[in-house]
Amino acid sequence: MTTLAQTKDLFRNAQAVCFDVDSTVIREEGIDELARFCGVGDAVAEMTRRAMGGSETFRTALSERLSIIRCSREQVNKLITNHPPHLTHGIKELVDRLHQRGVKVFLISGGFRCIVEHVAAQLGIPAHHVYANRLKFYFNGEYTGFDESQLTAESGGKGRVVALLKKTYGLQRVVMVGDGATDMEACPPADAFISFEGNVVRHQVKENCLWYVTSFTELLRELEKI
Repeated sequence: MTTLAQTKDLFRNAQAVCFDVDSTVIREEGIDELARFCGVGDAVAEMTRRAMGGSETFRTALSERLSIIRCSREQVNKLITNHPPHLTHGIKELVDRLHQRGVKVFLISGGFRCIVEHVAAQLGIPAHHVYANRLKFYFNGEYTGFDESQLTAESGGKGRVVALLKKTYGLQRVVMVGDGATDMEACPPADAFISFEGNVVRHQVKENCLWYVTSFTELLRELEKI
């Protein structure tokens, strides 16, 4: 059984750190922001609440919400331009410090790649370190669906991404940081999980993890202990 001390040691000596995006790296939930921008915020929020009950698979819940939003490519681009995601305080400094130490940083999200790549660019994270869902559009820009072949489009997908990263890069010490149950479930194969409670408190996650933080400054301070 891993202890809190061992979890902190794994973080200080990690070869890679994987971050969830919505309500972790950024303050918002991307799909809810997109729904509000497209004028269907209330309907999608209600579906999100039902999905949290666990009665549906992630893919089904995502498909149902997107079928209501039906965003065009133009709407997505306008959302990013007019209402860009807000980075959580301290995340830029933390990612910079991890990069300085030679630690690989990945973003693993159940959200949309077109938005997550924008976040990654702000943080200096290369696009090939982004794992997220891809929206699909017709040539005229109308919504046609999403790429169901992506690992992040299915339940347990974040864990599968972590396993892929460990195999691809030969990683032995990988830490997952996030606010939700899907992030906690990625450990294992992640070697440690840190619950981030700085934007939203998920009591079920907080109560079942060894280490939770409310600020990325706490993780920066932990790195300085070496």
